[in-house]
Amino acid sequence: MSEVKKIKKGLDIKLIGKAEKVLEKADRSETYAIKPTDFPGLTPKLKVKVDTEVKAGSPLFFDKYSPEINFASPVSGKVIAVNRGERRKILEVVVQADAEIQYEEFKKADPNGLSREEVKEELLKSGLWAFIRQRPYDVIAKPQDTPKAIFVSAFDSAPLAADVDFLVEGEAEAFQAGIDALAKLTDGKVHLNVNPNMNQAKVFSEVKNATVNKFTGIHPAGNVGVQIHHIDPINKGETAWVVRPQEVIFIGRLFQKGVYDVSRKVALCGSEVKTPCYFETITGTSVRNILKGKLKDDETIRVISGNVLTGSKIPEDGFLGMYDSQITVIPEGDKHEFLGWALPGLSKFSMSKSFFSWLTPNKEYRLDANLHGEHRAYVVSGEYEKVLPMDVLPVHLIKSILVEDIDQMEQLGIYEVAPEDFALCEFVCTSKIDVQDIVRQGIDLMIKEMS
Repeated sequence: MSEVKKIKKGLDIKLIGKAEKVLEKADRSETYAIKPTDFPGLTPKLKVKVDTEVKAGSPLFFDKYSPEINFASPVSGKVIAVNRGERRKILEVVVQADAEIQYEEFKKADPNGLSREEVKEELLKSGLWAFIRQRPYDVIAKPQDTPKAIFVSAFDSAPLAADVDFLVEGEAEAFQAGIDALAKLTDGKVHLNVNPNMNQAKVFSEVKNATVNKFTGIHPAGNVGVQIHHIDPINKGETAWVVRPQEVIFIGRLFQKGVYDVSRKVALCGSEVKTPCYFETITGTSVRNILKGKLKDDETIRVISGNVLTGSKIPEDGFLGMYDSQITVIPEGDKHEFLGWALPGLSKFSMSKSFFSWLTPNKEYRLDANLHGEHRAYVVSGEYEKVLPMDVLPVHLIKSILVEDIDQMEQLGIYEVAPEDFALCEFVCTSKIDVQDIVRQGIDLMIKEMS
């Protein structure tokens, strides 16, 4: 029996609005979008222009510095907009969907009968390569590399996270085909990391061609970076790849059906949702129809593609992020509160014992997006170390990034971390520091120095 690794450092943030395991089908969205901003380190070059007709799997843009990596349309239809930001930075490529999806045709085959190069070629051609990310740096994997291992985290410990067992239900064959394809891409192991207290699905328990590792504990136990750290840490010059479970299914569908099928289940959750549940939809969908009639009307709200710690704020007619399996809706927190954070109360969450709410550890909270303070001098409080279950000195690493000390960043573990690993550090930060942004800046600096 494999050893169970228990994560003891961290913090579970219990919020109101967990999605019930009820699957609804949202009204078909008229528009879908792929956002280059979902892919750190990407410099996109367009392959289409407005009014171009595309199929599901047709490339919309590619990476300027790795032109073999394509980013495909999730549906068939017509490109109706290329939305840009400052300095004409591409923010979204928007496709108006056909009533019925038409697919590009790719090679159908059993991955076990293909070579590494053949598997790689199909993933690159179809656009599914974009779902394979690498550590270090938390960017899209480089096709010319061979990773020492590939990691799949089969559970998510983030606040209000979707139940991964429910997400993959009924997809055992596609998941196995995806694992078989990934196994071709490495000389090492494919690690499937499960939580025996959460993962009961046969999709995971009966999987072949993968090494199953067991993790329990509090968030961030479900972060793949934390899991890699405890299984096979990354040293300078080494590379590991990571893929999420639903994305493994996308890869399996490609080889089973020969199409770019990125339909997925998404959890709609949060305290401002009337009846939190799951929806069957397609990656890149507009969230307008999912939110329609589902939200409470008594607050100014914030819609987040992803979870409250690492997700991105989007408008109510915005688009689902490429890697996201949940849409979270919480209060904006823009109403004035008498005495602010200084007013005691049982409804206020605190990691410390600042409020009497510590007497009810299982209470669920209705938290908002208000920071309850402003940026201030960097206070060394020792809070970061309590929520980061890695052998990393977080404050020292952050400071080395701020002064752009490359050698110090290497010694302090920049190769092992991703911004999401520091999300709890940002949450508990006394100084309201944007820790995740700083870590991303440090990673971008390392990429620039190593290129």
